[in-house]
Amino acid sequence: MSNDLGEISTSRMAPPEMGEPYLLTPGPLTTASEVKHAMLKDWGSWDGDFREMTADMCRRLLDIAGDKNGEFVCVPMQGSGTFSVEAMLGSFLPKDSKTLVLMNGAYGKRTAETLSYLDRDFVVLDKGDYMPPRGDEVSRLLDDDPTISHVIVVHCETSSGILNPVQEISDAVYAAGRKLLVDSMSAFGALPLDVNVIQYEAMVSSANKCIEGVPGFGFVIARKSEVEAAKGRSHSLSLDVHSQWVNFEKSGQWRFTPPTHVVAAFMEALKMHEAEGGAQGRLARYVRNRDVMVSGMRELGFETLLKDRWLSPIIVTFFNPAHPNFTFDGFYELMKKRGFIIYPGKLTVVDSFRIGCIGRMDEYVMTEVVEAAAQALREMNVESGNPPESALIERAKLAA
Repeated sequence: MSNDLGEISTSRMAPPEMGEPYLLTPGPLTTASEVKHAMLKDWGSWDGDFREMTADMCRRLLDIAGDKNGEFVCVPMQGSGTFSVEAMLGSFLPKDSKTLVLMNGAYGKRTAETLSYLDRDFVVLDKGDYMPPRGDEVSRLLDDDPTISHVIVVHCETSSGILNPVQEISDAVYAAGRKLLVDSMSAFGALPLDVNVIQYEAMVSSANKCIEGVPGFGFVIARKSEVEAAKGRSHSLSLDVHSQWVNFEKSGQWRFTPPTHVVAAFMEALKMHEAEGGAQGRLARYVRNRDVMVSGMRELGFETLLKDRWLSPIIVTFFNPAHPNFTFDGFYELMKKRGFIIYPGKLTVVDSFRIGCIGRMDEYVMTEVVEAAAQALREMNVESGNPPESALIERAKLAA
């Protein structure tokens, strides 16, 4: 882990309003008061002011993506992030395509499940819960199977907290003459995904992740040529990226009722993102959050699922303690009583829980998270957060 992405801040962020708990999750997450207050005004979905708000939002998102030459477009899509992932897959994968799904957690599995529903051919590289797919592995698979046309990777696999090496995967994909799609749901806005550095055809993210808005829509950032080629390809009326884009180009309007209040909140979140120093500034804070929290939890005996090299600054997975008095439900309630909502684990081989590093909080809050965990262990009569030896053996075996 590293703290070299930014100086430690000298002032604390304001706590949540009205005694709200901190959401230590990968989204929905704790939002700023300014973001919440932006939802207090009603907007007409056909009104020119709201249409300009949508256009400004898309311009700002393309700026974050680094699009300087107008080669990419931004297409907002109503619904949860998964809606946007399905929209991307259904719109940009031809019916005769074959996709290599890079899988190392629940969201890679969800991609494969979506492709099954879409009746698109695919193969899987499953790395389990502990390890990322690497560029050389992708190269070998593409060399061995010339029928593979596309590759899809989850930028940050939040079921384990692993940060996948998108740059080297992209290099391997385009060296083999294929196309890359990126699920950057929990990473875009903090982790680098500059179109001038990392090549891809399309990516998706959501309002309620690293930009720190509230749930209600996602967005697709894609090459304009790919969007144009997607005409008539989608399996769905409402998830058709091409039709959604055409309607924005023609009228500036969403095809169906937009989440007006959510968009207004997101605009405020985008302004705060820019004021913090953009993606680089946001990443610096998240890295500090992770490092302070992980260091403190390790002092209590807790062990991370992943080695430091693959720990994302988005969310961190910890093994459950071995002590017989420990239960996740009990730990969860004690943490909640102290103002922190944590996440259950999403692994199949070991018992675990997760603590998010993103949202409107800083390293001072993460210090309080560690103290709350220490108090919870004392109240449960658990002497240490040390995991069972079997979990460490399993990790060593699977990560070998």
